[in-house]
Amino acid sequence: MELRRDVFQAISDPTRRDIIDLLSSQSLNLNAVAGHFSVSRPAISKHIKILTECGLIIVRQEGRERYCRTDLQKLKEVDEWLERYRKFWNHKLDALEDFLEHQNDKTI
Repeated sequence: MELRRDVFQAISDPTRRDIIDLLSSQSLNLNAVAGHFSVSRPAISKHIKILTECGLIIVRQEGRERYCRTDLQKLKEVDEWLERYRKFWNHKLDALEDFLEHQNDKTI
């Protein structure tokens, strides 16, 4: 049975978020990625595997080395989905602020 993973699972872990941040500006081999963290190399490999399964990291073989880089398209899709809710809540909070200011003006 294949375990399906999604972007939310990937970004739920702080180490995975840090790996995404690290790789967003540069491509690194697995040893270099592991060198930035205090957890074991097998733990980093597991995080990389999850990020790869979610489509956030692409690993390419170059000789004996495996290099990782980010593919942030999935995060962009999540951001676009969330934008609807940001607009909704910003509108609601602006309306609440207006209401509270109006109520405050009445009491003064």
